Amino acid sequence: VVGSAKAEPLRIMISGAPASGKGTQCQLITQKYGLVHVAAGDLLRAEIASGSENGRRAREYMEQGQLVPDEIVVMMVKERLLQPDSKEKGWLLDGYPRSSSQAIALKELGFKPDLFILLEVPEEILVERVVGRRLDPITGKIYHLKYSPPETQEIASRLTQRFDDTEEKVKLRLNTHHQNVEAVLSIARYHKMYPHIWSVQYPCHTDPYLLGLKMKISADILI
Repeated sequence: VVGSAKAEPLRIMISGAPASGKGTQCQLITQKYGLVHVAAGDLLRAEIASGSENGRRAREYMEQGQLVPDEIVVMMVKERLLQPDSKEKGWLLDGYPRSSSQAIALKELGFKPDLFILLEVPEEILVERVVGRRLDPITGKIYHLKYSPPETQEIASRLTQRFDDTEEKVKLRLNTHHQNVEAVLSIARYHKMYPHIWSVQYPCHTDPYLLGLKMKISADILI
């Protein structure tokens, strides 16, 4: 046993459908384990705002109503994961990769997670969560008619629903999500890219899984 050995920081990928509670889990995980939270959407917006080369290229595609090519987003993710804080503290890659080509690209760049977490919530619960959401156009606060109703009738009277928060549209988004996840996991299993793939069932609590993984990695390092 080498007493001075230090466990490598955790590297985690997490995937979850819209309204699965992924944002909450990401917050809990990053706070408890000190990981750097990396979300591709946030990176994209930040790069565009900064006026970087990748950001300018991404903006051109978006202004034409096109999807930003994988090669641009992958490079943004790569650059963020190579930052000193990500290498020192470990990272939580949120909602990425979303396709088999993105998964392969990350693999070829040498990014291999210790764990891939898939949050699984029944479709009827996801639909209820999304369809019940309402926005206060004045304050920007999000309410839910069942789980977090407005405090006053005045607020309730002005709440609006996002155009894509209908049952029909959320089911389309869920179907796309399921197809994307299956494509990523299929290629990952074939190439043995992810050593641990954990399906966390509703109600989703990732902490027991992560605590066990952290202890296992620490033990492996010290043996």
